[in-house]
Amino acid sequence: MAEITVTRSAAERFRVEVREGTSRTVHEVKATAADVRRYGASAAPEELLQASFEFLLEREPKESILRSFDLPVIERYFPEYPQRIRELLP
Repeated sequence: MAEITVTRSAAERFRVEVREGTSRTVHEVKATAADVRRYGASAAPEELLQASFEFLLEREPKESILRSFDLPVIERYFPEYPQRIRELLP
């Protein structure tokens, strides 16, 4: 199972590190306040990104995840994201 670490790097930017065994990938994700409200409702941005990467890792290897992207891009690739992400959030 992957270890996902989310840290805020700027106001709306987050660094997401995904570790599996001895390999890791690093991703920069922009998540605006509007994105967080839309996809995460009352979740903290870090919780939303954690769940978003769990969602992505169910569908593709960490190496296939874009290195830098805006959160809504996930929905373009995976139309089920908005509904599924709410199920993954605590």
